[in-house]
Amino acid sequence: MSRLDGTMVSMATWNESVQQKGILRSLFDIRPGEWRIAALMCLYFFLVITSFWILKPIKKTLFIGYYAASGFDLLGVMFSAAKAELLAKVLNIVVAAIAVVVFSMLARKLRRQQLTYVFTAFFMASYAVYAVVLDRPSGPGVWSFYLFGDLFSTLMVATFFAFLNDSMTSDAAKRLYGIVGFGGVAGGVFGSSAVAVWVGSLPVSIWLAVAAGIGLIIILVAWAAARSLPEETTEAGSVPGPGSEEMQHRARSDESSRRDAALSGARLVFRSSYLLSIVAIVGFYELVSTVVDFQFTSSMVAFSANEVALSQNIASVFATSNWLAMFVQLFLTSLVMRRFGLSTALLVLPVAIGLASTGFVLLPSLWTAGFLSIADNGFSYSINQSSKEALYVPTSVEEKYQAKAFIDMFVQRFAKALGVGLSLIVAFLLEDIGGVRFLSFLLLPVLAVWVYASIQAGRRFEDFDKEIASR
Repeated sequence: MSRLDGTMVSMATWNESVQQKGILRSLFDIRPGEWRIAALMCLYFFLVITSFWILKPIKKTLFIGYYAASGFDLLGVMFSAAKAELLAKVLNIVVAAIAVVVFSMLARKLRRQQLTYVFTAFFMASYAVYAVVLDRPSGPGVWSFYLFGDLFSTLMVATFFAFLNDSMTSDAAKRLYGIVGFGGVAGGVFGSSAVAVWVGSLPVSIWLAVAAGIGLIIILVAWAAARSLPEETTEAGSVPGPGSEEMQHRARSDESSRRDAALSGARLVFRSSYLLSIVAIVGFYELVSTVVDFQFTSSMVAFSANEVALSQNIASVFATSNWLAMFVQLFLTSLVMRRFGLSTALLVLPVAIGLASTGFVLLPSLWTAGFLSIADNGFSYSINQSSKEALYVPTSVEEKYQAKAFIDMFVQRFAKALGVGLSLIVAFLLEDIGGVRFLSFLLLPVLAVWVYASIQAGRRFEDFDKEIASR
């Protein structure tokens, strides 16, 4: 059967399904007994991402605003605000390396909701400290808060998806990740829109108090979600992985992984071609996204009239991104994942960024730079995140916690550091907006490899899914 014939059959099946079950049942195929856990995990994700989108524009605005006028002097080398932010992203790789070790060590003793309790309590205590520190922003304060904001997304998102992936089957993931992921994009809309409206009228301490309140609710929701899981799932921890030899790394940790928490996940990754394809997807996305964010930030600074306009422009773009993400997640993610497979779902983001980058090359401006960020965040936090996370479902418990932590924390930050280095080199060689524009040409081969890795990973997932279904 040709691809065209397969697509026509798929659409015919979709039309028949709509006629039989109705549009809502066809979009959201949630079966009896799944509603409670789906709703709780959707709410859990909503709360985590709401907090993230409260922290993200605030940490970025504080950092950029602090250095916008005077710049940052490092050993006699002057960095603009946008370039200084790239340096902060390099430091994130150190923070991420520490986070990998801590997460891996705790994941051996704690699971699911227990990890949520520990990390949420840590961030709630940190909010109280920063409410005092940021009352009068200083250099160390804005630097540490910038790193803290990234640490929140690193640990809390990884903890959420470890919980989720450890509780689902491959079939359930394709059906439920759309609605669960909707909680995340809805949280992005809510958090970023709230900041966009009140960013200039509420002090940072109030925002941090709101985030602390959300943290308390996260703990309660995680507790309720854990109690909603079937007894056998709660005790055993995960569905078994597929029968292929490379994916049969079971839940027991060997002696070497006990001795070295930082490397246990790396060992799992480098002996699995499937996990390596996920590494490519995550790594190339982070490299591209870092370059795109630098282009966006540089353009916002160059084309905004003053600091107030800068804050409003950044907040507005983030809010628009999240509205797009919510629409995509609600109406397209589950449909594409179930009807056309993970390969198609994983291709949406690199294609969208490629088109937006082309527009920015042709006409660098406030609008085209905004579209760069919207294409990135709008599809990354919706269809790409759901399909990427679904790739972990057929893996073992050890891979869900150890290998995923290594990929999401260390690989992700390392790739981001490469993107920072590339951006800085071009920015110093070509000082004006033309240099920022030139970066888009360098992304083309990276996007091509990213597309190839997405196709391969999606195909392997479907093979594993068929293998499990045939048992």
